[in-house]
Amino acid sequence: MAEKQTVWGSRLGFILASAGSAVGLGAIWKFPYMAGTNGGSVFMLPYIFFTLTIGVSLLLAEFAMGRAGRAGPMESLNRVCGRGWGIFGGIGVFTVFLILSFYSCVGGWCLKYLIDALSGRGLISDASLLGSYFGDFVSNAPESYLYLLAFLGATALVVLRGIQSGIERVAKILMPALFILMLILIVRGVTLPGGIEGVKYLFAPRWSDFNASALFNAMGFCFFSLSLGAGTMITYGSYLDPKADLPNSVAWVATLAIASAILGGLMILPAVFAFHLDPTAGPGLTFVTMPAIFAQMPLGQFFAVFFYICLFVAALTSSVSMLEACTALMTRRFELSRRKSILITLVGCAVVGLCATLSFGPWSEVKFFGKNIFDILDYVTSNIGMPLSSFGIAIAAAWAGWKSMKQELQSARPMGRGMLLFVRIMIGIVSPLFVLAVAAGSL
Repeated sequence: MAEKQTVWGSRLGFILASAGSAVGLGAIWKFPYMAGTNGGSVFMLPYIFFTLTIGVSLLLAEFAMGRAGRAGPMESLNRVCGRGWGIFGGIGVFTVFLILSFYSCVGGWCLKYLIDALSGRGLISDASLLGSYFGDFVSNAPESYLYLLAFLGATALVVLRGIQSGIERVAKILMPALFILMLILIVRGVTLPGGIEGVKYLFAPRWSDFNASALFNAMGFCFFSLSLGAGTMITYGSYLDPKADLPNSVAWVATLAIASAILGGLMILPAVFAFHLDPTAGPGLTFVTMPAIFAQMPLGQFFAVFFYICLFVAALTSSVSMLEACTALMTRRFELSRRKSILITLVGCAVVGLCATLSFGPWSEVKFFGKNIFDILDYVTSNIGMPLSSFGIAIAAAWAGWKSMKQELQSARPMGRGMLLFVRIMIGIVSPLFVLAVAAGSL
């Protein structure tokens, strides 16, 4: 039988778990180089603006849809908006299943580097040797896949415990710990000789680096950083107390997502500049540049452990929300037990994840449109699955299910007619146009 309806134990637990879903690895490795290479603060300001307007509107739609439907992404849309709309929730969950499969590869890399930091291995000052070290690891399919399975196992252990005893309890511990560790690393980086140049690089406006492409990047990162269109926020919304203040909770989640992105930049860039390394190295900042920095830094191993704990925590809080979205759909749609739903999802992720892992080793020559399997999964989910799901959810919330949306938005306190009209326009007109623009720009 399907599991009984449950709720978050507290609003704080809901906010921290939702923020954990949104934060992920992107806040730590993607935002620093995106802000740095797209104009610093002239990239950051549009990103913040889009997050606090379009992002908040889409978050409101997903949380409200989940709470109104009290079910998984598919069933919630069908209940609130009518049969047929659930397809967009299904697309979101299938998308997040694929994301979890290849995201677990990166989660496994984080676990590997955390273990290396604890043992003192991998702290090599020569970035070229570190590049070879990373390449040898990811191309070693058995070892890399073992870490992927270990990461999936850690994710499953949290989700198996349920909402209050598992996801919420872990979020209440790991999210504050993540911010504390990030602050410690920020203080260390900024106080290094030359570290302040990294702060300037992140925050100083450079109009020459900002163009239409940078604007699309800011729009896309807003979409990416809030975990929109993946079914996770609808799932988390379905466990929210009916009387909780939804707009206030959404504002907190968006604020924490913005804060974590900025903190991620401050955690990495000052140290990069202090040791005169390349701040535009992209994902290589995490697994090549940062170990080189720690190898040269006083107490480098100590700070390396902190850094990779941050990465692992960020990866885990996101993967937990992904697995929960898949579990919620299977328990409520197919009336499977929670344990069986988790097991089926894990087996599927392990199979797809194996293909993604092999794409860096024995299957590296297997390519579609010039991309390996890992890159294809990333491209399809980011540019097709998530935008399509978000587009449908926004239309459904503002037009097919607006009566229920109004009730959810006003569960804690009433809204004026003008404000409700503004929110409806933002969800039903502006947000879909925004999603189309992001998808067209990416494609």
